Amino acid sequence: MNEIRDRYVILLQGIMLALNVVAVVAICAFIYSTTEQIRYNYDARTFLDGVVSIPKNPRGNLLICVALLGILLFTFLVRQFARPRKNVWTVATLILDMFVCVAVIIQLDFNYNGLLLLVFASILAYVRDGKLKMFFVALAIVGYLVADYELLAIYLPLYNVSDYIGYYTSNVQQYLFSIYNILISLNIILFVIYCVYVINSQRNTLDKINQLYHDLQIANEQLKEYADMSVRMAQTRERNRLAREIHDTLGHTLTGIATGLDACIATIDLAPEQTKKQLELLARVSREGLEDVRRSVGELRPDALERLHLDEAISKMIMDMSQVSDVEISFETDETHLKYDEDEENAIYRVIQESITNAVRHGKAKKIWITMKRMKGELRLVIRDDGCGCEKLTSGFGLKHMKERIELLNGTIAFDGGDGFTVTARIPIRWGEKYD
Repeated sequence: MNEIRDRYVILLQGIMLALNVVAVVAICAFIYSTTEQIRYNYDARTFLDGVVSIPKNPRGNLLICVALLGILLFTFLVRQFARPRKNVWTVATLILDMFVCVAVIIQLDFNYNGLLLLVFASILAYVRDGKLKMFFVALAIVGYLVADYELLAIYLPLYNVSDYIGYYTSNVQQYLFSIYNILISLNIILFVIYCVYVINSQRNTLDKINQLYHDLQIANEQLKEYADMSVRMAQTRERNRLAREIHDTLGHTLTGIATGLDACIATIDLAPEQTKKQLELLARVSREGLEDVRRSVGELRPDALERLHLDEAISKMIMDMSQVSDVEISFETDETHLKYDEDEENAIYRVIQESITNAVRHGKAKKIWITMKRMKGELRLVIRDDGCGCEKLTSGFGLKHMKERIELLNGTIAFDGGDGFTVTARIPIRWGEKYD
């Protein structure tokens, strides 16, 4: 269907081009033949007394206009056969057409400006870019309005085709004026027909656009449903994250308190003073744990990380756990200072915290070794204990949450319960200037 429409557009443009060629050649040929007739009849003096101006070289004007019209025919053919590179050739040929049309109109002393309607038609057919089309259209309209003989004749000495028609007898003048006006009128009529056809074609395009808009509305509704689903999924993930935070905070604190209370029960009869100190320490740890729970619920970030750097927060956590239990915990790292993004620090802190808690609660460990190394763009974190281990590993709440935290950072985590229990996490750290 588009090919048929293009064929009709090309046909109308071809007819308009042919009509303009006939009009320009007819005017130039008429001026040249009339000038030769005036010279042949020796009527130059009489004719010059009644005109304002005459062309310097009527024969030269004819040849120049024919050559320029040949360029218009060439650009018309280029636009039809250079389709693969249409955008480049369209702009180039339209610019050339405008210069050629202006040159022809000047050669005719503005007695005919219908060529600008041909350029205007080409712009409507070939220019797709809105801004570029408006620029060319505005240029063509301004040129058509300015290139008016009656307007310019007030300021410039221009020859008039009517003066040359007036050289002939009255009967001949009627025929000549009729032909001259018919050529001008036909060009305008063809241009109007062309515009109507293009508008109707665009109306069909608008119908397609409306259908596309309807399809987009349906797609938009589907996107809204997807967005609602995404919100629900985000809420679920947030609930899981809250559960992880509360589990990690409460689990670590309560494990330390429970271990410390077991020690108090064992020493209360033998060393009351030592038991009292142990209970005071447990009271302090429980209060700090309560504050940590409040902050975790409020801001989901450990209180220690809010007040301290990551290495200081880890050292304090290790010291507190060592004091309330009989577990020996060592921490080694080759980093001079531990400073990462907030989500990375949270994950590192919580994995260490949960690993210590599991080692004390489930593994009955007496020693825990924590190492942290920077290796080729990632952080390798290993927490190993000498506890009873686990032959058949099952992912409980704590291990599942550790895995979720590391995977959110596009990292990996592995668990080994063969010899004690070992947690190995690899986290791709976003190293930057503020970390170096």
